[in-house]
Amino acid sequence: MKKSLMLYLFILAILMNVFTYMFYSREVKFGEERYEKTTKKLRDSINLVSTKLAEADYFSLANNENAQNYFDNSATGGKLIQYEKLIPVVTEKLFDLNSNPNGNPYTGQDKIEDKKFIINKVKILNHRWIIADYSNGELWGEVLLKYFVNDDESISFEINQSLLYQK
Repeated sequence: MKKSLMLYLFILAILMNVFTYMFYSREVKFGEERYEKTTKKLRDSINLVSTKLAEADYFSLANNENAQNYFDNSATGGKLIQYEKLIPVVTEKLFDLNSNPNGNPYTGQDKIEDKKFIINKVKILNHRWIIADYSNGELWGEVLLKYFVNDDESISFEINQSLLYQK
């Protein structure tokens, strides 16, 4: 009886070891497959986001070599204007005009019910165009501006088109 009990316990221990080995080996394989699938999905997502970002940034002074070359006036005897430094200067100049008591004059809109229009977002498209988003807290709109870098390195703006959305 004692011998058969030891034999049953030995067989049971071997079976437990076999099942445990099979479970952990398949768990590792399953974990590796899951890791590969997740990694592939993440790479695809990163590629998709990178592509969308490149498409969204297509109209941007930072990515337009022809517009950047416009500021290289050194060949014609003028000064070289670095576009990397120009972008924040132009943006800051537009935002500084928001402090005007009548609102930003380059929104193309007058005050409505004592609420002034101010520019919220700016995107410099190339060496000549800017698109900006503006609002007065209730109404929203967009404006297309022309900008010029004068010889004295001052910046001037001109409204090309302004659009105010309905409520």
